[in-house]
Amino acid sequence: MKRLTIAACLTAVFAAACFYPASRGKALEDKAAQQEQELKDLEQKLAATLPKIDEKIDEVTKALESLDKVSHQSGADISVRLQRNVEELAALRGQVEIYLFKIAELEKALKKQDETVADLQGSDAGKVAAARHKFDELHKPADPKMYLALADSKMKEGDYLLARQLYDDFMKKWPRDPLNGEARFGRGETFYAEDKCREALAEYGKVIADYPKSQSAPNAYLRSGDCFGRLKMKDEARLALEELIKNYPRSEAAKEGKARLAALKKTKASSDKTKKSATSRKAQ
Repeated sequence: MKRLTIAACLTAVFAAACFYPASRGKALEDKAAQQEQELKDLEQKLAATLPKIDEKIDEVTKALESLDKVSHQSGADISVRLQRNVEELAALRGQVEIYLFKIAELEKALKKQDETVADLQGSDAGKVAAARHKFDELHKPADPKMYLALADSKMKEGDYLLARQLYDDFMKKWPRDPLNGEARFGRGETFYAEDKCREALAEYGKVIADYPKSQSAPNAYLRSGDCFGRLKMKDEARLALEELIKNYPRSEAAKEGKARLAALKKTKASSDKTKKSATSRKAQ
């Protein structure tokens, strides 16, 4: 049950990572799409209004030309009709000016949005494209073990984007292979190496939940403790290490976990002592 709790905790931590550029870029794209639709609507309204202005101008012109033909009408009647036409024309011109202003503002906003999205995605997109090109050009073994070894070698070389693509491709090619746990852990390691602990925790959580018997499962707990520590989540770090020691007591990771757990408890005891001392001084 606690294994599931740890895995759920890891998933929740990852789900909370809403401040990353990818999601920010998506939000900007959505906003840009909304503004593009608003711009389209305004252009349609403007297109519908311009003919009305032309019609009103024609109406006013004809009214002026026919003044001598309606001399039987009183001067007051003619004045009222002319004034009404002038006011309607002015109102239509006002609408056009508003539409033109809004269109100009939306175009400025869209340009700014495009620049922001490009800044957020440009460098990463270029790196991803380069990694994809290398992936396509790379000779990939047909044997699962050799394929995983290739992915691991790229990970150790620091080519994390390429390594992730290889791990992903491995899991697609051999979805039921027992080595999937190692591939999933390797994917987490690429994020860990980039100090992206929330993404790494999501991968470690999948190893713990889906591949508890894999060789990497103990290390997934150990790495989870590290990531929680980096995120200042001390209670979660302690829980991960305790579960590691409990579930895999004879593993090398458990030996390291015991040392780290002892260090955490020592730090906590020291912190508690300091807080208690500070409270006592305030009481005096």
